[in-house]
Amino acid sequence: MTGKGALVTLDPATGAVARTLVPSHVLGDEISVSSTGMVYFAVRHGCSSEIEAIPDAGGTAAIVAPGSLPAVSPDGAKLAYADQPTLALGCAPAQADPVPLYHLDIRTLSSGSTVALPMVPAGQNGGLPAPISHLSWSADSDHVAVSTTSVQDNEGWALVIVDTSQATYYLSGPGTTNVPATGSPNAQGSYLREGVFMPDGHLFVSRACCGGLPVRNTSRLMWEVTTAGGLVHQVAIGYANLDHVSLDASADGNWLLYLAGRTLYVSHHGQTPSELTSGLIAAAWA
Repeated sequence: MTGKGALVTLDPATGAVARTLVPSHVLGDEISVSSTGMVYFAVRHGCSSEIEAIPDAGGTAAIVAPGSLPAVSPDGAKLAYADQPTLALGCAPAQADPVPLYHLDIRTLSSGSTVALPMVPAGQNGGLPAPISHLSWSADSDHVAVSTTSVQDNEGWALVIVDTSQATYYLSGPGTTNVPATGSPNAQGSYLREGVFMPDGHLFVSRACCGGLPVRNTSRLMWEVTTAGGLVHQVAIGYANLDHVSLDASADGNWLLYLAGRTLYVSHHGQTPSELTSGLIAAAWA
């Protein structure tokens, strides 16, 4: 997805635009391509957003549901997405307690049946929302890796594995497992900015150091880790002054991609990534 909001397909060898599917208004940081050949993306309408789908060969986009950050399951049967207030300027929710407005929705695409998972139980509501920033399905099409942004002062970043067959909330409770940031530098102050499942069950993560205020990010590491946070393989040392987001793994696990700022990097078999192109706000494998 380009910085101007166009949804495009790229030549994987050159990074050149091969086809424009949607000319404008598409939102980052997430697009998702189904095994059925449908591309899911979000479009903003004022202070709300909706998810649409279009064939990867081109055609007419169809509205799927209100929401953002769509992630389609590997079997093509379910769509996970965020149902939460838009954080754009002038779009802050009017109600005093915004936490109940934040949900992870799981939609069965064949029927449209949708299960909404709130952030936390009402009794655990601390008044600060943890907005969803990225979603990724495991190979079994039952677990979702939920990346959340900071709740306050660059603290509270989280990567939570949600078992959609058990969980009733997306941030805590039965059926949820928090993935810790481990290793050096400063594991206690480090955080996982974003994480996605790989086909083998490991996670590809963007690990940042350090949390707190004022923000002093001194390290960005692109790691393959276990769901317990243990380091399996270091893919890259990123740029400390750039955000590293829009992570994705190919269906066979042989290719990884991510954005450092607006530059797209691609790694083959976990080797040192190479720059493919720039000017993007989201990317995914087709």
